[in-house]
Amino acid sequence: MEVTNTIGRRKTAVARVYVQSGSGVITVNNKDYKEYFKTGPLQSKVVQPFAACNISGNYDVKVNVDGGGITGQAEAARLAISRALVEINAEHRLTLKPLGLLTRNPKMVERKKPGQKKARKRFQFSKR
Repeated sequence: MEVTNTIGRRKTAVARVYVQSGSGVITVNNKDYKEYFKTGPLQSKVVQPFAACNISGNYDVKVNVDGGGITGQAEAARLAISRALVEINAEHRLTLKPLGLLTRNPKMVERKKPGQKKARKRFQFSKR
């Protein structure tokens, strides 16, 4: 009954995941993951690591997710679950790595610079 905990990030979303052997219950912020992630594509992103390794229903997952939007939260949870599965069994790495499930997506919003309207947009230039 050992609990494995990992972290996953995407944009400004951070997901902390606790995985232990069980019956396949996935809770996100104390709700069922189907209740928290309402759309089908987001739900499939969360269970994608289990489907790839053919171990659906073998582990109970508790996810605490914070920050960002709903899509970033789902992708952060996916990364954290993938990392936990590799920590549990190193052979899962051979399955998850080619699918890109162990790669952290570094794309984030660029910060606004002083003297500019937005990150890259400048104020209108007047020659005269």
